[in-house]
Amino acid sequence: MSGGRGAGGGGAGRGRGRRPGLLGRYLTLCLALTVMTGPLVWQFLTSLRGRAENVYRGVLPTHPTLDNYVRVAESFPLPRYVANTLVVAALAVTSNLVFSAMGGYALSRPGWKGRRAVFTVLTATLMFPFESVMVSMFLTVRGMGLVDTLVGVWLPGAVSVLNIMIMRAAFLAVPAELEEAAVLDGANEWTRFTRVFLPGAKGALAVVCITSFMGAWDDFLWPLIVLTDSDHYTLQLGLKTLAGATTVNDQRLIAAGAMTALLPMMLLFFALQRFFFRGVGEGAVKA
Repeated sequence: MSGGRGAGGGGAGRGRGRRPGLLGRYLTLCLALTVMTGPLVWQFLTSLRGRAENVYRGVLPTHPTLDNYVRVAESFPLPRYVANTLVVAALAVTSNLVFSAMGGYALSRPGWKGRRAVFTVLTATLMFPFESVMVSMFLTVRGMGLVDTLVGVWLPGAVSVLNIMIMRAAFLAVPAELEEAAVLDGANEWTRFTRVFLPGAKGALAVVCITSFMGAWDDFLWPLIVLTDSDHYTLQLGLKTLAGATTVNDQRLIAAGAMTALLPMMLLFFALQRFFFRGVGEGAVKA
């Protein structure tokens, strides 16, 4: 009996000992959530403030209104900029899905010479920041006659080395038994790629889709370098006009424009988050 009470008391003691640690974890998570989402929430609340309200006084708007979003649509050709950005984003997503899947599959297949050298070179390119190559990229695009075109905006982001590595890791995680069974059934290389490996890497494909869309949608520096005609502006480049003299740096208007640009990315992420988190873990066993 005393032994049972002792065991029970020990369990209760361990439970009490775990509570401070668990409380600390929740407090840390709440702090991280506040730091990460605080600016976003403040920006959204700022976009709802009326013209007469002080942006920096209080947290909640006194009289919430959607008038700032209407003013954003009236301040510059929003549909045109959104359409231009969607064209670039659609091209980027499509090309990254195709080329990263093919490149990742090639790098995951053993038996061909130079595979390790190619993998090493591709990995090494990740160390170079965009600023170190943007001049050569601009000269290349200009030499191709693609300056001030949406194709010129899309071309440098047609395929990402990081996306190739993601697909390679996902393909390496596909059980070898599945490929062996497909070979015994007479499946050729293309059939194995499309019927065995791609269905097994849906999560990684979702990751590539989200990252490619976000990169193209949120890009500002490269369109600023390539585009000169305002009719070809992407949304991020067009939003800079909201901070011009015509709007007198109205923070409410800028916040509404930023929230307008953020909405499509949030919708895409929420739609694919189930595949995204599964894809992040793909390739963890084999890499």
